[in-house]
Amino acid sequence: MTNEMTLHCNKFIQTFETVIKTPKKSKSDVFYTGVDLGTACIVLVVLDSDYQPVAGAYQYANVVRDGMVVDYVGAVDIVRELKEELEKKLGTTLVYAAASLPPGTDDLDGGAIKNVVQSAGFELTNVLDEPTAANQLLGLTDGAVVDIGGGTTGIAILENGKVVKVADEATGGTHLSLVIAGNYKFNFEQAEKYKRNETHHDELLLVVKPVIQKISSIISNQVKGYKVNDIYLVGGTACLKGIEKIIEKETGIKTIKPINPMFVTPIGIALSCTDQVM
Repeated sequence: MTNEMTLHCNKFIQTFETVIKTPKKSKSDVFYTGVDLGTACIVLVVLDSDYQPVAGAYQYANVVRDGMVVDYVGAVDIVRELKEELEKKLGTTLVYAAASLPPGTDDLDGGAIKNVVQSAGFELTNVLDEPTAANQLLGLTDGAVVDIGGGTTGIAILENGKVVKVADEATGGTHLSLVIAGNYKFNFEQAEKYKRNETHHDELLLVVKPVIQKISSIISNQVKGYKVNDIYLVGGTACLKGIEKIIEKETGIKTIKPINPMFVTPIGIALSCTDQVM
């Protein structure tokens, strides 16, 4: 990723973080919403007709596990509530939405995620895998996009602007939380909250290092045989301070992450949204 691309990505994320707090009312004739049903967090991103951020919202939830919807009603309720909240703030109706899935899970649970988005009141216009969605914002032509989510690590390898491989393997934020829970004698929810607090990240990096090394080995195995000079980290788990340094050391590949990797995939999902219903 060039410095110009990095600046563009980070600026877009900063703008989105701003409109989460203060939505930007727009006279746009159409709005595009990205719905990211994550294992730990559900994120909605709203863009105007020029694909610029105007609003966003997120809520931590336990309705999805490893890309599988385990609480369908709960997922629909959260997405609908966030949709209605944003509609009220923007003074409009949000019609079109895109969604994403971990690579390789479409046959397993793709229908459920699609149905959640539609049952919440959206017209679904696109569904793509998470790391490919992230690249809608990153704009890479070569390298590997690694989306470290709650339950899995998804990888998309790009060569000359084309995705040549996607893969998804178990190991993600949930596994970090389980190790933290065991180390500190927390329950799972306590471990999740402790992990989200950045002031704890320096100490946690040592505690969860074996899990990060496992993620690194997954990346190394998946990129084997491909020319990958750079790894780009996205996803909620990538927010852990210093995780990129361990992955770079373990894989031997330059590893970069945006200022807030949690929002890269949902923004990319929104950027893939159109007004052409599937």
